[in-house]
Amino acid sequence: MSHIKTSTLAAPAANINRHRWVVLAVGVAAQASFSLGFQGIPATGPLLQNAYGLSLDQLGLILGAIALGIAASEVIWGLLTDKLGDRFVLLTGLLSTSLIFALLAAFGTPRAGSIPGVLLLGSGLLALGILGGSINGSSGKAVMSWFQDGERGFAMSIRQTAVPVGGGIGAAILPWIALHFGFISVFSTLAATSLLAAMAAWTWLTPAPVQPAPRVSPTDSSKSTLNDPHMWRLFVASGLLTVPQFAVLTFSAIYLINEFHLGIAVTSAVIFAVQLLGAVARVWSGRWTDKHNNRRAFVRGIALLAAGSLVLLQLNILTFNAPVLSVLLLVAAGVFGSAWHGVAYTEIAVMAGAARVGTALGIENTAVFAAAFATPALIPLLLRSFSWAEVWGGIALLCLFAFVLSPKRKS
Repeated sequence: MSHIKTSTLAAPAANINRHRWVVLAVGVAAQASFSLGFQGIPATGPLLQNAYGLSLDQLGLILGAIALGIAASEVIWGLLTDKLGDRFVLLTGLLSTSLIFALLAAFGTPRAGSIPGVLLLGSGLLALGILGGSINGSSGKAVMSWFQDGERGFAMSIRQTAVPVGGGIGAAILPWIALHFGFISVFSTLAATSLLAAMAAWTWLTPAPVQPAPRVSPTDSSKSTLNDPHMWRLFVASGLLTVPQFAVLTFSAIYLINEFHLGIAVTSAVIFAVQLLGAVARVWSGRWTDKHNNRRAFVRGIALLAAGSLVLLQLNILTFNAPVLSVLLLVAAGVFGSAWHGVAYTEIAVMAGAARVGTALGIENTAVFAAAFATPALIPLLLRSFSWAEVWGGIALLCLFAFVLSPKRKS
């Protein structure tokens, strides 16, 4: 009789253990479907500029519109996630972004004798950022609710790999689609992938049967998200550590072409290497910090490694100016600028407590995407007055500031 009862209880537990990986897969699919557009559309930049007749300044604003929308909406979506639940907010985000992509395909693409205005295209991409901002925090809270603290770093790091993976796929296929079939097919493809991710969320994303609350310090309260200075320091440090990642992703190709006259194949390989190694680093870092319980120390260490690689890049430019060394150091800086994401997101969620996970991740994403918008917008302005060596050195200084700001002791 006891054996029968034990077996009966074990079966649901095994099902729950399996289903959490399904939920993680849904979170990865949701994040990847959005990153496919967010990081894939910039890869079509030259084709976009030609198809829509954009100036370089207009192209920069267009490509930054999605990040601006995300930064502006993340906190609101985080609050709504805590209030309404991750399933509702995630479905809202995926379905609404699918609709915006479909509307852009129908009304926002060049046709014979007709080119949509910059305002229409920019507004559409801004709306994508505002609505798509819901996907980051809601998918993160869904994953956090299904995994215990000893596994959350690994799980969140896997979810965070969806960003470079989705971006890498987008960078590989969207320019080809735009070149051969036009932007109506680009936006239609993105609408379809968002819809497929929404269908997966509708089918498999369910509330965790037991909501394990993240560990919180004895001094934490339900208002910890707004009151804990350690959390705000980590928010700011995360924004600063985003700068080297996006500086490498958006300007390494221009730098290598202008300085060393390298070809598109080489610069594309550099970006691909950063995305691939960054994804691997995110998974490894999550598993490693779960095992050693050292998330804060890891973020501080990554800040120093990113700063060191950029200082070495600056020294190389000022001395040998060796192309191979510049490529290797750019890849290193990009990978270090990417590796910390899942670890920092997990630490933020643990510090916030279960009731405030959505809000905390919303603020974290605001810092990250504000930096993602500001980095490509400000670097061209800085290059008018400073050299590449000084720009890379300045970014290294930001990484050192991130090291100083990142909290040391565990909550």
